[in-house]
Amino acid sequence: MTLRTLASTLFATLLLAAAAPAQAAKPSPDIALYAMDCGRLTMADADAFADDGSYKGVAKELVVPCFLIRHPKGRLIWDTGLPQAIADMPGGKGPGGITIAHKLTDQLKELGLSPADIKYLSISHSHFDHIGNAGLFASATWIVDPLERDYAFRPAARADKIAFGAYAALENSKTVLIEGDGPYDVFGDKKVMIYKAYGHTPGHTVLLVRLAKAGPVILTGDMWHIAESRTARRVPRFNFNRADTLASMDKVEALAKATKAKVIMEHVPADFDSLPKFPEALR
Repeated sequence: MTLRTLASTLFATLLLAAAAPAQAAKPSPDIALYAMDCGRLTMADADAFADDGSYKGVAKELVVPCFLIRHPKGRLIWDTGLPQAIADMPGGKGPGGITIAHKLTDQLKELGLSPADIKYLSISHSHFDHIGNAGLFASATWIVDPLERDYAFRPAARADKIAFGAYAALENSKTVLIEGDGPYDVFGDKKVMIYKAYGHTPGHTVLLVRLAKAGPVILTGDMWHIAESRTARRVPRFNFNRADTLASMDKVEALAKATKAKVIMEHVPADFDSLPKFPEALR
């Protein structure tokens, strides 16, 4: 072997050795939380949202969000908003003060995604403004509290053909039931955790997401609809169980304190606006 050949071989070996550690150290994608606007609810009288009469005659506007959590092991949709077909109505306006300016599928498309790209689906509960587009994700694995699944498929729910039709396809989806009292670890690394928080509905849940830079975030579903309801511990008239609701409020507050999490009351416009504007993400 000539000196030139030896030098060339040695140089190539050194290049490979230098490149190998860099390749091994390549970090996996971080976890990201995307907040999507999936509708607005405007009401002239929010009396139903407090059983002590605090909101009688008070006008309120609620935001209806959907959330995408991107994890190295897959994507999770949390809450699916109001039925996006309302966006095709004149002015994007539906009955009961509902307005939809952005379709969920269009927002996913901005990220280069379709419903088929979603690995997991979970909802805080099965009210129409949280499950309104869930049928689009029937190919995903549905993670749900067994009490909430039963509630979603009870005879009274099936009788509402329009609302039920928005998620009926989930009945045949691959389903993971959240058994036991503890939280459910979606990806097996404690980064995305579903906690039971009963009361608003029989199987209501909240989501804890641990982000690398922003820290822990709790998406509270319908634990509180209106900002003042959190400090005043107000319970909506239509909640399934008042005592369970109050106990869940304590549970979520304790979780927030223990994890030092940012609490996002999903229907509160100020909380929604505190998150990065889509298509930016909280990381």
